[in-house]
Amino acid sequence: MTAPHPATVDGLMASVLDGAHGVDPAGSVATSVFWLHHGTRLAGGDTTYLNQYVLVRLRGAFGACAFEPGEIDAAVCKDASGAPLDVLLREAPRPLRIAALDVVLADARPYEGDPGAEPVTLPAGTPEVRARARDAAVAGLLDVPRGARVGLIGVVNPLVAAIRERGGVPLPCDFNLRTTQWGDAVTDDMEEVLDVAEAVVATGMTLGNGTFDTLLARCRARGIPLTVYAQSGSAVARAFLGVGVSALSAEPFPFSQFSAGPTTLYRYRADRTS
Repeated sequence: MTAPHPATVDGLMASVLDGAHGVDPAGSVATSVFWLHHGTRLAGGDTTYLNQYVLVRLRGAFGACAFEPGEIDAAVCKDASGAPLDVLLREAPRPLRIAALDVVLADARPYEGDPGAEPVTLPAGTPEVRARARDAAVAGLLDVPRGARVGLIGVVNPLVAAIRERGGVPLPCDFNLRTTQWGDAVTDDMEEVLDVAEAVVATGMTLGNGTFDTLLARCRARGIPLTVYAQSGSAVARAFLGVGVSALSAEPFPFSQFSAGPTTLYRYRADRTS
């Protein structure tokens, strides 16, 4: 059965619960649920990035979602490990629901060998080398003229630099940062950015905080391209390629910041995805 094109994340979740994506959530168990809490400060920067992720494993796949402090606590690992995935999809706190949705979709359609994906190997090296390579790969998905205003929803400084290097004018938006490394003002008002951007680059964190549907609808309505760079919910974002998402950098777990060796992310473009 061909899976329907989703309009919203909840619509996608409903179709997964109905078995439309080739995995029976009621007959599948979350082998393990775990979380990671880490901080990173890149050399030459003055920003410490603090991230928390909840992850779900199903067979050989991992699903992930970042969350804000206080949304869930470590007890979720004991309570949810071994739970049927349909229960997590229906009843869990939102970050865990997104991670469960992500793992179902990643299990149904693995990244490795996916004909719609362009594998990009991030080189071995320091965190700075790997972050620059990752963000250059993300910026390489942008197809905008020089001088175009690019809304950046979820700010990482190397990506600000990568957008500028491609001739774009970044419009940074983030709930937790007030300035970029170079002193650019960062707004916390996504609507302000979406009103004027000619293209948008957004983090998968928008799936976890519930703003993804708004972002998707606004980009569809204005007819502007939306590129998603995702550790959180990368397989969830992939389901919207061609129906609001123009391009995607999908980085499945284990993420680049947890390794000094080569790792792979997968780039997708809607016009190359069947």
